[in-house]
Amino acid sequence: MSNISEKQVAEKLLQVQAVKLRPAEPFTWASGWKSPIYCDNRKLLSFPYVRDYIKSELSNMVFSDFPEAAVIAGVATAGIPHGALVADQLKLPFIYVRSKPKEHGMGNQIEGVLQEGQPVVVIEDLISTGKSSLEAVQAIRQAGGEVIGMVSIFNYGFDIAVQAFEKAGVPYRSLSNYNALIELAVEKGMVSAAEQSTLQSWRSTPDQWGK
Repeated sequence: MSNISEKQVAEKLLQVQAVKLRPAEPFTWASGWKSPIYCDNRKLLSFPYVRDYIKSELSNMVFSDFPEAAVIAGVATAGIPHGALVADQLKLPFIYVRSKPKEHGMGNQIEGVLQEGQPVVVIEDLISTGKSSLEAVQAIRQAGGEVIGMVSIFNYGFDIAVQAFEKAGVPYRSLSNYNALIELAVEKGMVSAAEQSTLQSWRSTPDQWGK
């Protein structure tokens, strides 16, 4: 995507407060990492026009970059609604991947119908370290699907994720990313030069930041 498009998407995320920047009062992630940014793309679902915009952009990206896709997969939980919207737009079958198999019934980890060898594009709301995203990829591969790519709304651009996706052999695309967001925040005067430096240093060593 062009930098302009990445910033346009970033502007939508900021507009509905799906992304919050708080360099002076860091958030704590589930991993225990301290972070000056918090991203919750579930909020997009509550704003019909922004939701529709994101659905169209995700669909366009799948259509242009992975035209051979035969199935769309959503990753639980936040990737499920966005994946379902994309599948509906592209008129493709939809499946979703649980974080772990059900402990009752059929014990499924993948819900929906997946045929052996079908080309699958996975939809994520957010890529951070890539761990949960690639666990979903592995589950699809074990079920016989061929994962040809992943498309997300936002990507932090961590080196650890770049390396993990490369090792797994999964091409991925994102509508927007951390760099575009910070550039936009600076342009809009939402963060100072000192805060920009803090935000950039966090991205380099997120596991050590704030310690």
